[in-house]
Amino acid sequence: MEEIMGVKRVYVEKKPEFAVQAKELRHEVKSYLGIKTVKNVRVLIRYDVENLSDATFERACNGVFAEPPVDVLYREDFPREESDHIFSVEFLPGQFDQRADSAVQCVQFIKEDELPVIKTATTYVIEGEISEEEMEAIKAHCINPVDSRETGLEKPETLVTKFEEPADVKIFDGFKDMPEAELKELYSSLGLAMTFKDFQHIQNYFKVEEHRDPSMTEIRVLDTYWSDHCRHTTFSTELTEVSFGDGDYRKPMEDTYKEYLQTHSEIFKGREDKFVCLMDLALMAMRKLKKEGKLQDQEESDEINACSIVVPVEVDGVEEEWLVNFKNETHNHPTEIEPFGGAATCLGGAIRDPLSGRTYVYQAMRVTGAADPTVSVKETMKGKLPQKKLVRSAAHGYSSYGNQIGLATGLVKEIYHPDYVAKRMEIGAVMGAAPRRAVIRENSDPGDIIILLGGRTGRDGCGGATGSSKVHTEESIETCGAEVQKGNAPTERKIQRMFRREEVSKLIKKCNDFGAGGVSVAIGELADGLQINLDKVPKKYAGLDGTEIAISESQERMAVVVDPKDVDEFLGYAKEENLEAVKVAVVTEDPRLVLSWRGKEIVNISRAFLNTNGAHQETTVKVDIPSREDTILKKQVEVGDVKEKWLDTLKDLNVCSQKGLVEMFDGSIGAGSVFMPHGGKYQMTETQSMVAKLPVMHGKCDTVTMMSYGFDPYLSSWSPYHGAVYAVTESMAKIVACGGDYSKIRFTFQEYFRRMTEDPERWSQPFAALLGAYKAQIAYGLPSIGGKDSMSGTFEHIDVPPTLVSFAVDIAKEGDIITPELKKQVINLYG
Repeated sequence: MEEIMGVKRVYVEKKPEFAVQAKELRHEVKSYLGIKTVKNVRVLIRYDVENLSDATFERACNGVFAEPPVDVLYREDFPREESDHIFSVEFLPGQFDQRADSAVQCVQFIKEDELPVIKTATTYVIEGEISEEEMEAIKAHCINPVDSRETGLEKPETLVTKFEEPADVKIFDGFKDMPEAELKELYSSLGLAMTFKDFQHIQNYFKVEEHRDPSMTEIRVLDTYWSDHCRHTTFSTELTEVSFGDGDYRKPMEDTYKEYLQTHSEIFKGREDKFVCLMDLALMAMRKLKKEGKLQDQEESDEINACSIVVPVEVDGVEEEWLVNFKNETHNHPTEIEPFGGAATCLGGAIRDPLSGRTYVYQAMRVTGAADPTVSVKETMKGKLPQKKLVRSAAHGYSSYGNQIGLATGLVKEIYHPDYVAKRMEIGAVMGAAPRRAVIRENSDPGDIIILLGGRTGRDGCGGATGSSKVHTEESIETCGAEVQKGNAPTERKIQRMFRREEVSKLIKKCNDFGAGGVSVAIGELADGLQINLDKVPKKYAGLDGTEIAISESQERMAVVVDPKDVDEFLGYAKEENLEAVKVAVVTEDPRLVLSWRGKEIVNISRAFLNTNGAHQETTVKVDIPSREDTILKKQVEVGDVKEKWLDTLKDLNVCSQKGLVEMFDGSIGAGSVFMPHGGKYQMTETQSMVAKLPVMHGKCDTVTMMSYGFDPYLSSWSPYHGAVYAVTESMAKIVACGGDYSKIRFTFQEYFRRMTEDPERWSQPFAALLGAYKAQIAYGLPSIGGKDSMSGTFEHIDVPPTLVSFAVDIAKEGDIITPELKKQVINLYG
């Protein structure tokens, strides 16, 4: 038996010719921070290793930790000058460290019976004459306190963390009989996303139906279940009265509203449970067009994680039906406070929805909104990260996740508007597809087993849903770190590969992803009656209590409903893909959500109460009417010097080339992309849509999918109604310009608005935008069959521009596609 050593340390530094990160940081410090006295910057990766034999450690040094052709490895310490300024940065406890996780796995390939403990840090060496104040500025630039902290240079005696045994879940004694003043005090102390009216609704339920006091876990689960992120509570608020202001466009907007009300009364004739709300307005055009027979291709299913249409496809001359899925997702709040992880999990979150529908995701689009990233760091608002840091780190995060999971990013566009300083917009939209024969849609039956597949649970996923539903404040950046996960793309890639196998997907009766809300929502939505054993849930580390296990979300986990006879076969397939899979729940006849931890029930709530989605909320709307005089549609531009005006226009952030940004993303992964992000002989012509062939495993197929977007923040700021109409029109026009058939287009919308309050005027923007989208859908006879709303775009007194982004999707043949570059030197563009 080889002797297992204590803690050993190595530093790994790129050789000068490969030190890209160090060179970039030096450039940023000198130009961005304005510290000109910095002579050189070094970046070293530090590995602390424990519980590994000497022999295995020696093999790992130049086989795992370093690559000899490009790296220099130092043992225990590294050479430096006395005058050098040195500091090291590590992730906060509980944050996922992908480098350390990958190192552990690679070391176990060398010797699988050894279980090493590895921790990493990044060490920065700054050379030059620098003041203490300048050094603090450099540290602030390198360390995001949301996910990282400065750590000492001394080596620890052990890397093993000892976790305290968590206490039993707290019961709120006296809750059901608590007077209103005391109840309000408790509500304020818990930092919940729900309203106080919801909190009173819970009190009444436990008093009248349960005759007991709730646990902390029950309160947190309900807060998550009913959050705006999970249950669209803002969109589901009843609009009891809608009034329109005066102005030139009052009549067309009012007429559209009357048209909607007429359709509402026809569709829901005799239904007193159906009321006017933003969600109903968003869905009404689809319902009307479906009733008229204009939505024959939509797949009917209880699983609604992604838009799904049925498409006839020829493979080697034989026609078969395929399911084409598409989905858009935002991670605005997470990306605002931790841009790398937030943007990475934006893509991961978009992928997991079609993936839970058992379709293979093969292409992605990234549409983002930011304020001016060229402003000085000194102009950064208190409680905010600099815009340059946001745009760069977010781009790195999204592209990193896409490149690791192996997903082509077909179109990248960043939209600039000063009001996005309130909160960044980070949208990921994806396309997925699979043969229809491979996807089974069944209901959960009593006795069915629910398997948790994929990544482990950690504290870093707690509060994602409720955090995204809260308003952003100066303190968010310091307190919300645990609400932002680090993505683990290789694990989600394994799930993609596993679900792509027909023999696996045919075993799955129903599936849900571990998005916002974790176990409580992911498993809780799969059946009315459930018995969930939280002790079976795999954990990243010890010390998690029942509440944390219940609500921690993850991009890389799935909840899968399987017939008891198929469980062992499914677990076998998971083992082949090196995926953890455990039985964590069973479907029951009694319609209650029951969670047990350490042998005790910590949640036991009726399905009927869960499905109330909280207290019934009501509000009124006063619609602002835009002024014709302020419209940007008819603005006359005074031009003195044509050349100067031309150059000024090209300098506009929304006009200038974004090729540098686009080149951070790989648009060719999978060899299915029909368009490159830039086309033409010199690859300088920007494409406006993304087009890809269906991901067939075998044979020849010329069917392609197309996706484009439409949105103008300046037009929408003037009039959300007109902005939505033009967004739908623009997304259609881009598809048609690329050779698509407009009559087959299907839409999905992304809504992103300021935080709603009880002020009727604050509801004007989303109402007017959805009214415009309704008008466009009815006018074109084309429905939106999906969407995502985010209603937390407020920081202090600043609101994001009213945002309704239209994504248009079409199906075509490869031969019909038209690329945008000019096809010959002499061409009349205007005649």
